[in-house]
Amino acid sequence: MKTQPIDQFACTLPPEKRQSVYESTKATHEKRGKLLAGDFDDPDRLRRLAGEIKQHVIENLDTLLPLVEERLTAGGAQVHWAVDAEAARRQVLAILQRRGATRLVKAKTMVSEEIGLAPFLEAHGIECLETDLGEFIVQIDHDHPSHIVRPIIHKNRREIATSFEKNGLGAYNDEPEVITRRAREFMRKKYLAADAGMTGANFVVAESGRLVVVTNEGNSRFSLAAPKCHIALVGIEKLLPRDRDLALFLNLLARSATAQQLTVYTEFIRGPRAAGQPDGPEEMHVIFVDNGRTEVLAGECREILRCIRCGACMNVCPVYRQVSGHAYRSVYPGPVGAVLSPLLAGERFLGKADLPKASSLCGACNEVCPVNIPIPDLLLRLRDRGKREGAASPGLPPMGPWALLASQPMAWKAALIGGRLLDYIPPGLIPVPAMHAWAASRTLPKWRGGEFRRWLRQRVKRKPASAEATAGRAETGNRKE
Repeated sequence: MKTQPIDQFACTLPPEKRQSVYESTKATHEKRGKLLAGDFDDPDRLRRLAGEIKQHVIENLDTLLPLVEERLTAGGAQVHWAVDAEAARRQVLAILQRRGATRLVKAKTMVSEEIGLAPFLEAHGIECLETDLGEFIVQIDHDHPSHIVRPIIHKNRREIATSFEKNGLGAYNDEPEVITRRAREFMRKKYLAADAGMTGANFVVAESGRLVVVTNEGNSRFSLAAPKCHIALVGIEKLLPRDRDLALFLNLLARSATAQQLTVYTEFIRGPRAAGQPDGPEEMHVIFVDNGRTEVLAGECREILRCIRCGACMNVCPVYRQVSGHAYRSVYPGPVGAVLSPLLAGERFLGKADLPKASSLCGACNEVCPVNIPIPDLLLRLRDRGKREGAASPGLPPMGPWALLASQPMAWKAALIGGRLLDYIPPGLIPVPAMHAWAASRTLPKWRGGEFRRWLRQRVKRKPASAEATAGRAETGNRKE
C-alpha cells in the first residue's frame, strides 16, 4: 500500500529521535505557557493585537514596502528586489563577485535556506559557512534543519560529538561545554577572515528603516561587525509599521520561541558604518525576496504571512512531536509548514498537497500562535484545494458513508452497536472494500462507541444533590482525622 510521504517517514523514524523531539518541544511549550501567564494579565489579548498589526502589514505592503526602501536608502543601505529564488541567488552572487569576495559567514536566515543559497554559492567557488551552532552542525552533517528555531532538535549530544570528531574538530567529547568551546574557536577565525556576512531579519520597521535581528548566540553580531559587507535576505512580509510595535513583538517572540523573557542579543541596524563609527561593514545590502509571497497574498490563505517564525506551533503540535521536521520535506516544518510550503510551491502545489492532511485539527497551533494565525482553517482550505485540483488521497476511507451516518440518528445508533464487531474482524474482512487499504496500515484501537451516551444517561438520571448536602460532604472530606 502507498501511504502519504509523511506517514512513510514516521514509520522509519528511530525511537530515540522521536523521544528527543517530543521531550524538547513539550518542555518549551509548558515553560512558555507559565511565562506568559505569569508576566501578563491577558496574554491572549496581546497576541490578538499582534495578529491585527501583522494583518495590517500584509494588507498594506504596497505602501509600506516603498516607505521602508526610502528609509533604508536614507540610512546608506542599498535595497534590491528579488521576484523569485533564482533572482535572489543571482543578486547575492553579483554583490559578492563585485567585491571579489570568496568567503561568506551566515547567521541563520530561513530565506537563504528557502532559496537554496549555500549550495548555489559553493558551486560558484564561494565558501558559505553557517555560524548558528545548530545550523553549523546540520551543515557539516549534510543534513537539514528539523525545527525553525532549533535546527538540531532531532539530535542528541552523542551524535554531535561524533560529527565534530569526524570533521576534525577534536577527539570525541559529548560535554556541551566542550562542544560549544570547540565551535567558538573554529568560528572566530572564520569571522575574521570573511569577506562578507549575511543575516536575515526578524522584523523591518517601516517608520525608521531599522532591521531587527535577534539571536541567542551572538553569531549575527559577529557576522555584522567583522566583515566589510553585510547582506540581509528578507521576506517581503517581515515588516512592522512603527518602532513602538517592537515592544509587543519582541516580548511575544522570545516567549513563544524559546520561553525567554527577552532574546539574549537584539540588533537594530539602519545601514553600513557611519563616518564616526570605529567598526562595522562598509556596505549594506538588503534584498527583499518575494518568491511566491504575492501569490499567497492574493489567495485565501494570506493570514499565514503573519508568521514571525517562532516555532510555537511546532512545539505544541501532536503530529510534529511524533514525526519531526524532516517528515515535512521542506524548510518550514510543522503546522506553519503544512500551510506555507504547499503555497510557496506554486505550480508544484500537488507535490506537497499531502502536508495539510498531516494534522489532527485539534486547534492547539492557533491557540499558541503569537500572531493568532487561524492555522486549522487554512489547513482545511488547502485540503479543499487539493481535492479540487486532484491531489491523490491514497488509502483514505470514503467520507460519504460517514456523512450519512453522522446525519441520521437511527443509522448512527445502529453503527455504534455493529461497530463492536470491528474488535474481532481482521482488516481485510471489513465489509467496506474502500477501507481495506486504510485499515491495513493502521492498528485500530478497541471499539468504545456508545460509552459516552451511556455515561450521560446515567448522569442525567441521578438526583441532583442539594447545596447544603454538597457543602456538608465537602466539609467532611476536608476534616483531618
